Amino acid sequence: MTAALPLRGDPDEPLSALFFERPSPAALADVRCVRFEYTSRGDRVNGRLLLPRAAGGRRPLALVGHGAGGAHDAPYMDAVAGPWVRAGAAVASIDFPLHGERRSAKLSEPLLAALLGEADGVAPLAVDFAAQAVLDLRRALDALAEHPEVDAARSVYAGFSLGTLLGALFCAAEPRLRAAALAVGGAGFGPAAIDPARHIARFAPRPVLFVNATRDARIPRARAEALHAAAADPKQVLWFDCGHAELPGRALKAMWTFLAPHLAPSG
Repeated sequence: MTAALPLRGDPDEPLSALFFERPSPAALADVRCVRFEYTSRGDRVNGRLLLPRAAGGRRPLALVGHGAGGAHDAPYMDAVAGPWVRAGAAVASIDFPLHGERRSAKLSEPLLAALLGEADGVAPLAVDFAAQAVLDLRRALDALAEHPEVDAARSVYAGFSLGTLLGALFCAAEPRLRAAALAVGGAGFGPAAIDPARHIARFAPRPVLFVNATRDARIPRARAEALHAAAADPKQVLWFDCGHAELPGRALKAMWTFLAPHLAPSG
């Protein structure tokens, strides 16, 4: 159950957040790129914050979770972030534990096997991974709130594949999020304690959009529909005729169209 996972962390642990301006990748040459780092349950977490090139006060925040084996700056993350930043949002992503710069030659592959149910005896690794990832995401909001151009009080979450599986837990635990868009994910992955279907209902009454692929070889339709069914209203479901890693631009646009109204100033 949710209560068994350490999703709140130590409130006295220093964030020690740092921000460094970096050159933007070619695909994002028209936006500003900021590397950020902070501390989470003893780990040093790295991420990327993308901002509109022109100064414009404090920007609402979209926090985006990458897929299994990916990283905060994977090419598909550029494809997601670019249009959203150009629309006026700050878009941030972090490396999940055992991914990207935090990858481990010893533990990363067993972790993926545990999440897929393909290995015995590694369930504790998967549970600890999920707890660490959720704490990392929560503390990412804390760290990003310290940046003078980010309004973390106006925050949404978008997840893809693993980012959806972890995102269901994160969204359930994090009251600051206004809405979520969860793509190509499903129920029944990993040990029961971290099954996203056991957590997602707690995100209500905030709205959630599910985006899935009709030809997804990794997420069977039954598992996707089980996650949809576990969520409480308000919720929306969209299907696209594509494979797991082939979401078209119109799917990303649909996610932004869903999230954008929830980034507007309150009142």
